[in-house]
Amino acid sequence: MITVTIIGNGNVATHLTNVFSKTKNVNATQVNSRELKAVPQADITIITVSDDAISEVSSKIKNSFVVHTSGSVSLDSLQNKTKKGVFYMLQTFSKDKEVNFSEVPFCLEAENEDDKKLLESLAKSIGKKIYSISSEQRKVLHVAAVFVNNFTNHMYKTGNDICEEYNVPFEILQPLIKETAQKIETLSPIEAQTGPAIRNDKKTIKNHLDLLNKKQQKIYKTITKSIRNGN
Repeated sequence: MITVTIIGNGNVATHLTNVFSKTKNVNATQVNSRELKAVPQADITIITVSDDAISEVSSKIKNSFVVHTSGSVSLDSLQNKTKKGVFYMLQTFSKDKEVNFSEVPFCLEAENEDDKKLLESLAKSIGKKIYSISSEQRKVLHVAAVFVNNFTNHMYKTGNDICEEYNVPFEILQPLIKETAQKIETLSPIEAQTGPAIRNDKKTIKNHLDLLNKKQQKIYKTITKSIRNGN
Protein backbone atom coordinates (compact mmCIF):
# COMPACT_ATOMS: atom_id res chain seq x y z
CA MET A 1 0.00 0.00 0.00
CA ILE A 2 1.37 3.41 -1.02
CA THR A 3 0.21 6.31 1.13
CA VAL A 4 -0.19 9.66 -0.61
CA THR A 5 -0.94 13.17 0.58
CA ILE A 6 -2.18 15.57 -2.10
CA ILE A 7 -1.69 19.28 -1.41
CA GLY A 8 -4.16 21.53 -3.24
CA ASN A 9 -7.78 21.66 -4.32
CA GLY A 10 -7.58 22.56 -8.03
CA ASN A 11 -8.19 20.48 -11.15
CA VAL A 12 -5.16 18.20 -10.82
CA ALA A 13 -5.72 17.56 -7.10
CA THR A 14 -9.38 16.75 -7.70
CA HIS A 15 -8.70 14.25 -10.48
CA LEU A 16 -5.83 12.57 -8.62
CA THR A 17 -7.86 12.22 -5.44
CA ASN A 18 -10.76 10.71 -7.38
CA VAL A 19 -8.67 8.20 -9.33
CA PHE A 20 -6.61 7.13 -6.30
CA SER A 21 -9.83 6.54 -4.33
CA LYS A 22 -10.64 3.80 -6.86
CA THR A 23 -7.20 2.19 -6.60
CA LYS A 24 -6.75 -0.68 -4.15
CA ASN A 25 -3.03 -0.26 -3.45
CA VAL A 26 -3.07 3.54 -2.89
CA ASN A 27 -4.41 5.38 0.15
CA ALA A 28 -4.67 9.10 -0.69
CA THR A 29 -5.59 12.09 1.48
CA GLN A 30 -6.27 15.55 0.06
CA VAL A 31 -5.23 18.67 2.00
CA ASN A 32 -5.98 22.30 1.18
CA SER A 33 -2.75 24.27 0.72
CA ARG A 34 -3.91 26.67 3.45
CA GLU A 35 -3.89 23.80 5.99
CA LEU A 36 -0.19 22.91 5.89
CA LYS A 37 0.12 22.71 9.66
CA ALA A 38 -1.88 19.49 9.53
CA VAL A 39 -0.25 17.60 6.65
CA PRO A 40 -0.51 13.85 7.29
CA GLN A 41 2.64 11.75 6.92
CA ALA A 42 2.76 9.71 3.70
CA ASP A 43 5.13 7.79 1.44
CA ILE A 44 4.69 10.50 -1.20
CA THR A 45 3.43 14.08 -0.78
CA ILE A 46 2.20 15.56 -4.06
CA ILE A 47 2.06 19.36 -4.39
CA THR A 48 -0.52 20.48 -6.98
CA VAL A 49 -0.49 24.24 -6.33
CA SER A 50 0.29 26.95 -8.91
CA ASP A 51 3.85 27.12 -10.24
CA ASP A 52 4.63 30.35 -8.40
CA ALA A 53 3.58 28.83 -5.06
CA ILE A 54 5.56 25.58 -5.28
CA SER A 55 8.71 26.87 -3.55
CA GLU A 56 6.85 28.48 -0.65
CA VAL A 57 4.47 25.57 -0.08
CA SER A 58 7.22 22.95 -0.28
CA SER A 59 9.34 24.81 2.28
CA LYS A 60 6.61 24.22 4.87
CA ILE A 61 6.31 20.46 4.37
CA LYS A 62 8.21 18.10 6.67
CA ASN A 63 7.24 14.82 4.96
CA SER A 64 10.06 12.59 3.68
CA PHE A 65 9.38 12.56 -0.08
CA VAL A 66 7.82 15.63 -1.72
CA VAL A 67 7.02 15.96 -5.44
CA HIS A 68 5.31 18.58 -7.59
CA THR A 69 3.18 18.17 -10.73
CA SER A 70 4.38 21.15 -12.77
CA GLY A 71 5.65 20.95 -16.32
CA SER A 72 7.73 24.11 -16.20
CA VAL A 73 9.22 24.11 -12.67
CA SER A 74 12.53 22.32 -12.02
CA LEU A 75 13.03 19.70 -9.33
CA ASP A 76 15.42 22.08 -7.54
CA SER A 77 12.59 24.59 -7.00
CA LEU A 78 11.26 22.35 -4.24
CA GLN A 79 12.43 23.88 -0.94
CA ASN A 80 11.70 20.99 1.43
CA LYS A 81 14.69 19.63 3.36
CA THR A 82 13.92 16.03 2.48
CA LYS A 83 13.76 13.99 -0.74
CA LYS A 84 12.41 15.62 -3.92
CA GLY A 85 10.79 14.51 -7.15
CA VAL A 86 8.41 15.35 -9.99
CA PHE A 87 5.12 13.62 -10.87
CA TYR A 88 4.14 15.48 -14.05
CA MET A 89 1.11 14.35 -16.04
CA LEU A 90 1.15 15.80 -19.54
CA GLN A 91 -2.56 16.35 -20.00
CA THR A 92 -5.12 19.13 -19.76
CA PHE A 93 -7.33 18.84 -16.66
CA SER A 94 -10.78 20.37 -16.16
CA LYS A 95 -12.82 19.54 -13.06
CA ASP A 96 -15.99 18.62 -14.95
CA LYS A 97 -14.27 16.56 -17.69
CA GLU A 98 -13.35 12.96 -16.83
CA VAL A 99 -9.75 11.93 -17.56
CA ASN A 100 -8.72 8.52 -18.89
CA PHE A 101 -5.47 8.08 -16.93
CA SER A 102 -4.49 5.03 -18.99
CA GLU A 103 -3.86 7.47 -21.86
CA VAL A 104 -2.00 10.08 -19.79
CA PRO A 105 1.82 10.25 -20.09
CA PHE A 106 3.50 10.32 -16.65
CA CYS A 107 6.84 12.16 -16.74
CA LEU A 108 8.80 11.25 -13.61
CA GLU A 109 11.95 12.58 -11.98
CA ALA A 110 13.63 11.84 -8.66
CA GLU A 111 16.97 12.31 -6.94
CA ASN A 112 17.70 8.58 -6.62
CA GLU A 113 16.65 5.30 -8.19
CA ASP A 114 14.62 4.02 -5.22
CA ASP A 115 12.44 7.14 -5.19
CA LYS A 116 11.99 6.94 -8.96
CA LYS A 117 10.83 3.32 -8.62
CA LEU A 118 8.31 4.41 -5.98
CA LEU A 119 6.96 7.09 -8.33
CA GLU A 120 6.80 4.49 -11.12
CA SER A 121 4.76 2.18 -8.88
CA LEU A 122 2.37 5.02 -8.08
CA ALA A 123 2.02 5.98 -11.75
CA LYS A 124 1.46 2.36 -12.81
CA SER A 125 -1.36 2.04 -10.28
CA ILE A 126 -3.45 4.43 -12.42
CA GLY A 127 -1.68 4.66 -15.79
CA LYS A 128 0.36 2.87 -18.46
CA LYS A 129 2.55 5.47 -20.16
CA ILE A 130 5.56 6.05 -17.90
CA TYR A 131 8.59 8.15 -18.87
CA SER A 132 11.79 9.13 -17.07
CA ILE A 133 12.16 12.83 -17.93
CA SER A 134 14.72 15.35 -16.65
CA SER A 135 13.82 18.91 -15.63
CA GLU A 136 15.28 20.30 -18.87
CA GLN A 137 13.39 17.78 -21.01
CA ARG A 138 10.19 18.59 -19.12
CA LYS A 139 10.57 22.30 -19.90
CA VAL A 140 10.84 21.45 -23.58
CA LEU A 141 7.76 19.22 -23.39
CA HIS A 142 5.84 21.94 -21.58
CA VAL A 143 6.46 24.64 -24.18
CA ALA A 144 5.65 22.16 -26.96
CA ALA A 145 2.43 21.33 -25.09
CA VAL A 146 1.51 25.02 -25.00
CA PHE A 147 1.65 25.07 -28.80
CA VAL A 148 -0.34 21.86 -29.38
CA ASN A 149 -2.88 22.46 -26.60
CA ASN A 150 -3.24 26.05 -25.35
CA PHE A 151 -2.51 27.79 -28.66
CA THR A 152 -4.57 25.26 -30.61
CA ASN A 153 -7.50 25.77 -28.25
CA HIS A 154 -7.19 29.54 -28.80
CA MET A 155 -7.51 28.83 -32.53
CA TYR A 156 -10.73 26.94 -31.76
CA LYS A 157 -11.91 30.01 -29.87
CA THR A 158 -11.06 32.26 -32.84
CA GLY A 159 -12.83 29.90 -35.24
CA ASN A 160 -15.86 29.90 -32.95
CA ASP A 161 -15.85 33.72 -32.88
CA ILE A 162 -15.85 33.84 -36.69
CA CYS A 163 -18.70 31.33 -36.87
CA GLU A 164 -20.76 33.30 -34.35
CA GLU A 165 -20.17 36.57 -36.21
CA TYR A 166 -21.55 35.09 -39.44
CA ASN A 167 -24.24 32.94 -37.76
CA VAL A 168 -22.69 29.59 -38.75
CA PRO A 169 -22.87 26.59 -36.33
CA PHE A 170 -19.39 25.87 -34.91
CA GLU A 171 -20.34 22.20 -34.52
CA ILE A 172 -19.91 21.78 -38.29
CA LEU A 173 -16.16 22.10 -37.72
CA GLN A 174 -15.94 19.43 -35.01
CA PRO A 175 -15.42 16.42 -37.35
CA LEU A 176 -12.58 18.34 -39.01
CA ILE A 177 -11.00 19.06 -35.62
CA LYS A 178 -11.15 15.36 -34.70
CA GLU A 179 -9.75 14.21 -38.05
CA THR A 180 -6.87 16.69 -37.83
CA ALA A 181 -5.90 15.36 -34.39
CA GLN A 182 -6.23 11.71 -35.44
CA LYS A 183 -4.26 12.20 -38.66
CA ILE A 184 -0.97 12.87 -36.88
CA GLU A 185 -1.13 9.41 -35.31
CA THR A 186 -0.09 8.04 -38.72
CA LEU A 187 1.45 11.07 -40.45
CA SER A 188 4.04 13.60 -39.31
CA PRO A 189 2.59 17.11 -38.79
CA ILE A 190 4.42 18.44 -41.85
CA GLU A 191 3.00 15.61 -44.00
CA ALA A 192 -0.50 16.29 -42.67
CA GLN A 193 -0.42 20.01 -43.48
CA THR A 194 -3.09 21.12 -45.97
CA GLY A 195 -4.85 24.38 -46.82
CA PRO A 196 -4.34 27.58 -48.82
CA ALA A 197 -1.06 28.56 -47.12
CA ILE A 198 0.82 25.38 -48.06
CA ARG A 199 -0.64 25.66 -51.61
CA ASN A 200 0.12 29.39 -51.75
CA ASP A 201 -3.45 30.01 -52.93
CA LYS A 202 -3.28 33.81 -52.95
CA LYS A 203 -6.86 34.47 -54.04
CA THR A 204 -8.30 32.31 -51.26
CA ILE A 205 -5.97 33.89 -48.70
CA LYS A 206 -7.13 37.38 -49.77
CA ASN A 207 -10.78 36.33 -49.60
CA HIS A 208 -10.24 35.00 -46.07
CA LEU A 209 -8.53 38.18 -44.92
CA ASP A 210 -11.43 40.26 -46.23
CA LEU A 211 -13.77 38.38 -43.85
CA LEU A 212 -11.66 38.91 -40.73
CA ASN A 213 -11.24 41.76 -38.25
CA LYS A 214 -7.79 43.29 -37.71
CA LYS A 215 -6.79 41.02 -34.79
CA GLN A 216 -7.85 37.91 -36.68
CA GLN A 217 -6.02 39.14 -39.81
CA LYS A 218 -2.80 39.50 -37.81
CA ILE A 219 -3.05 35.91 -36.54
CA TYR A 220 -3.96 34.62 -40.01
CA LYS A 221 -1.03 36.39 -41.68
CA THR A 222 1.47 35.23 -39.03
CA ILE A 223 0.44 31.57 -39.22
CA THR A 224 0.22 31.65 -43.02
CA LYS A 225 3.75 33.06 -43.25
CA SER A 226 5.04 30.42 -40.82
CA ILE A 227 3.45 27.61 -42.86
CA ARG A 228 4.82 29.05 -46.10
CA ASN A 229 8.33 29.26 -44.59
CA GLY A 230 8.09 25.74 -43.20
CA ASN A 231 8.72 26.80 -39.59
